[in-house]
Amino acid sequence: MEEAARSPLIAWESFYVIVGSSGAALTGLQFVVIALIAEARTRSTLQQIDVFGTPTIVHFCAVLLVSAILSAPWPTLSSIGLVLGVCGAAGVVYGVIVVIRARRQTEYRPVFEDWLWHAVLPLIAYALLLAAAVMLRSYPHRMLFAVAATALLLLFIGIHNAWDTVTYIAAGGLQEQEPKPPEEPELEDAG
Repeated sequence: MEEAARSPLIAWESFYVIVGSSGAALTGLQFVVIALIAEARTRSTLQQIDVFGTPTIVHFCAVLLVSAILSAPWPTLSSIGLVLGVCGAAGVVYGVIVVIRARRQTEYRPVFEDWLWHAVLPLIAYALLLAAAVMLRSYPHRMLFAVAATALLLLFIGIHNAWDTVTYIAAGGLQEQEPKPPEEPELEDAG
């Protein structure tokens, strides 16, 4: 039984080592980004972090988790499909939560690009993972490509969103650091 589950996955071993390692490294880098936010002059609210920061960590960790799942010695493809299906379903639910949070927060109004990268593409990725998990046993080779596409999509979403966060902080920080003209002292009337 184990050979049946492992045989289609053997060809993907190097791919998931690279993608999983990237997801893990970028998760650590995102923690540095959050530390920069904490030290920035312009502070983000917890609502903004819940919408724009935390999901990036979740996406990177999802890439790491998918890579770990597909690297484990599962007894059957059905077992892999079940676990990936749970991950995909959890991702879809979390994506809906992020959309709700984005609509509720009032400090920043997301533009089209924000909705695309922080809401639409993650929901597509997690829905694709769920669909691939459901069909994995019937179409293993095709669905393994779909799972790989999901992992790469989540990795690129995370990279884009981390970059977006850093540039937002940098632009806000530059605006905060612009020197203000010195106030002229009031002259007292000596008369």
